[in-house]
Amino acid sequence: MDLGLKGKVALVTAASQGLGKASAVELAREGVKLAICSRDEEKIESTAKEIIELTGAEVISFQTNLDNGNEISNLIDSVQNNYGSIEILVNNTGGPKAGFFEDISDEDWINTFESTFLSAVRVTRKVLPSMKENKWGRIINISSVSAKQPIDNLMLSNGVRMSIHGWSKTLSNQVASYNVLINNVCPGFTHTERVNDLINNQAESSKSSKEDIIESIASGIPAKRVGEAEELAALVAFLSSERASYITGQSIAVDGGVSALPI
Repeated sequence: MDLGLKGKVALVTAASQGLGKASAVELAREGVKLAICSRDEEKIESTAKEIIELTGAEVISFQTNLDNGNEISNLIDSVQNNYGSIEILVNNTGGPKAGFFEDISDEDWINTFESTFLSAVRVTRKVLPSMKENKWGRIINISSVSAKQPIDNLMLSNGVRMSIHGWSKTLSNQVASYNVLINNVCPGFTHTERVNDLINNQAESSKSSKEDIIESIASGIPAKRVGEAEELAALVAFLSSERASYITGQSIAVDGGVSALPI
């Protein structure tokens, strides 16, 4: 299937590893001009080189702290100076820390709001004018199945990621007539560095093996396995494309069927 993405300009944030990196690789395979960023300069430069070697795509990388509005503005200006208008935006951030209600301070809530919600608002605010002017744009927010099916020990993610869905649905209605489409993708348990850290912590605290924890998680998933980052990335690429031209304002789970409600 030709997704019609060759030559499009795409920005993927927090792309040095995990779901951001997998999405960047998938878009690069489709021939986009790719920009990626991370707060870790060494890792994002290494990732850019890896993607170039894998795909032959044109890739530029930037060190950016997505908690900082000035750095976001500099990022967007730099991408546009190199490539022109950004046509595809994949909003991604590192996941908030795990914890129950009593474990979480006001500072944790504020930091999570800044990094998870406000970063997406700020990046989108910078790229949206040119998308509207050009009558073409795709914005995909990498969220979490926890926004559909709250997970007990992910209080911060459960609370803040839902705000992404309300904001993006409202905005999608306002810009759909400009052919700017906005959707959320909601990964469930997926093999990433973050999930592996959570599994290792759970194994250590319960004095179980990592394999036992993975098997226990998989037993509660209808598909009976943990997902792969590439499976989410395939959906990101599709939603970025011409083939998804009548899909907007949606939150789509990639979770092996684990979320109970189709909302």
